[in-house]
Amino acid sequence: MANLKSVVRDYLALAGATLLGACTTVGPDFERPEAPWLNDWTGGSLASLAAESRGPHSGQTQAWWRYFNDPVLDQLITEAQRVNPNVRTAGLRIMEARAQLGIAGSTRYPQAQQATSELLRVGEERAGAPDSSTTAFNTGLSISWELDFWGKFKRSIEAADAAYLASIAQYDDVQVLMAAQVANLYCLIRTVEARLLIARENAAIQRRSLEITERLFKGGAESELDVQQAKSLYLGTLATIPPLEASLRQTQNALSTLLARAPGPLPEMASGKELIPQAELEVIVDMPADLLRRRPDVRAAEMQLAAQSALIGVSAADLYPSISLLGLLGLSDTSSSRSPRVLNWALGSGLVWNVFDHGRLTNTVLVEDARFQQLYEQYQDAVLRAAREVDDAAVGFVRTREQIALLADAVEAAQRSLDIATLQYREGLTDFQRVIDSQRTFFSQQDLLITSRGALTQSLIAIYKAMGGGWEQGRSRPVLDDATREAMGRRSNWKGVLSAPLPAPGVDARQTPH
Repeated sequence: MANLKSVVRDYLALAGATLLGACTTVGPDFERPEAPWLNDWTGGSLASLAAESRGPHSGQTQAWWRYFNDPVLDQLITEAQRVNPNVRTAGLRIMEARAQLGIAGSTRYPQAQQATSELLRVGEERAGAPDSSTTAFNTGLSISWELDFWGKFKRSIEAADAAYLASIAQYDDVQVLMAAQVANLYCLIRTVEARLLIARENAAIQRRSLEITERLFKGGAESELDVQQAKSLYLGTLATIPPLEASLRQTQNALSTLLARAPGPLPEMASGKELIPQAELEVIVDMPADLLRRRPDVRAAEMQLAAQSALIGVSAADLYPSISLLGLLGLSDTSSSRSPRVLNWALGSGLVWNVFDHGRLTNTVLVEDARFQQLYEQYQDAVLRAAREVDDAAVGFVRTREQIALLADAVEAAQRSLDIATLQYREGLTDFQRVIDSQRTFFSQQDLLITSRGALTQSLIAIYKAMGGGWEQGRSRPVLDDATREAMGRRSNWKGVLSAPLPAPGVDARQTPH
């Protein structure tokens, strides 16, 4: 036994020295990708809004919807970011990525560990002789530990870690999308409610005009043409109401679905009808390059690129020999006094090198490299699309705001025109056609103004979405609800993986969860 201890001690010392010397890592080290045009981009249309914003810092985009001062909107966004099925699915992908990272981290330890044990009762029966039986016991432990000479396992951990960070960024992106979608649908519902109010008010005005022309026609003071014109305008206005009511219900259904509710109107929105949420741009934008790189979808694309970069190193390591430390310990014994207890042990090393498979292994490296380049192009596309969203939202906000100023004057002029035409018609100074035209114009301009006010709010929402704001609060909430954690905990031994909090915004999460 003393000899065995000496051999094990010497072997472990040799293994330790070997591990210390095994520091080569093949494959490329990941470098953050650059978009050549980005550093010179000044923000496009967003730059014109920077001077108007009144907030102290861009970090205020964390809960941008609060600028609308609408408690119902606040409540609905918070609920959607917690219960929406897409949000929950994104959270479960984080759990999957954590488990994958745990698998990658386990490669730092012996990869093959096998314990065996046998217990046999052997007997023999002979005629005229007493029965004989023997109990045999064998147990053993074998270990194989491939040394990470070429950094294959290190690269695997890098890839899993980057994939974990990508899953968090994708979760953040769903939070951003959810806030924007809820706010858009909420605004659209309020806009349609306001349009319905305008349509019904104008229909009431036109109905009174129709009643007047019918009385005059029956009294012989007017022709039937006036009656039919008034009737046509009135019925045309009524015809706009059913499509608006259908659109209202469909939009309510869409919002209910985001909230994981059955389709239908939301009780919370019963009050405050026809009030379109309004706000001004409240934040000073950062440098455009920093703004775009901070977006969750761009961060996710970057982390996916980092994961693929590490996989190149994993495949490149297969071109080199793998060296393993091997160990075996076994014990056997029987109940027979003639068979002594036996202890078997073995220590050694092994080398495996696929020297005749060079073509397959080389092309596997090329496959991973081609995939890396594809993801690089996807990253460039993600940055370009992000910049486009920023500019589209900003220019939409600016131009719609200009349009609203003009439409407000147009509605005022249309109202004045209708008042004058109605007065002149009553005094017999003009025909009824002028009244009809004025009513039609007034309704059209009112409806367009309401629609544009809704579009302005949606453009503002689009700006905040393009800035990538609204995900930060999701980091402080549990990824999974209690019921889901309990259900998954009953099926499998997740330990603390399900309840581990997400890293705080801006904190590096490159660590293996235990």
